[in-house]
Amino acid sequence: MAAVQAPSPVQAPAFTRLLARLAGAEIPASGPALAERLGQWLDWNRAVGLSRALDGRLPDPVPTASARSDDMADGARVRASLAEAIGNERGLNLAATAAADFAPFRRYALATQRAMQAASGRLRGQLREHLAAVPALARLAEVDAVMEQTLSPREANVLAGVPRLLEARFEQLRASAGPPVAELPHAVAAGDAGAMALPPAPAPWLAVFRGDLKDVLLAELDVRFHPIEGLLAALRSC
Repeated sequence: MAAVQAPSPVQAPAFTRLLARLAGAEIPASGPALAERLGQWLDWNRAVGLSRALDGRLPDPVPTASARSDDMADGARVRASLAEAIGNERGLNLAATAAADFAPFRRYALATQRAMQAASGRLRGQLREHLAAVPALARLAEVDAVMEQTLSPREANVLAGVPRLLEARFEQLRASAGPPVAELPHAVAAGDAGAMALPPAPAPWLAVFRGDLKDVLLAELDVRFHPIEGLLAALRSC
């Protein structure tokens, strides 16, 4: 009897696989080639700009002090700071938000996305300035600027759907847990009837959701830093 071969795992970014898992969707085994997809995204204005960046004459580089070691440190610092903020549960203010409403989590996700966008955008622009000062890398800086202008609107549109997907996951987990069970107040010490009872521990499903929320935001951080890692690698190579 012939052995049944398991399907080959679909190669996709971790962020895509994670969102697909939370949404209960399957990732297609294959999709349009990168060149074909970019051709669909580039209108003629962007295509002209990209052509100029690839083939046109670049401005003379402006001499600057070497900042490559500072760039590496800044990149690591910014990324570590954002990752630490995502992993810090105090930002969620969980003690005051019960599990009945997704709104606090939406605000947290949106604020985190804005922080990632602002910090990564500043760092990317800074790296381009330093690349432009190196004759061998100036064209890369021009191309990256055009690609950011071209792809940022689509990236923003895709990432705007992350909070909606998280809300669907929140509602799914809450529904699967069933109605909340009324809990008896915690006992208080004898003779201390005025003492406040301790709040109940968070529901298990909420802990699962908090883990999913962190995983999604950390994976989004990886996506936002992909072009930055490329620019840093270019600086390290020269």
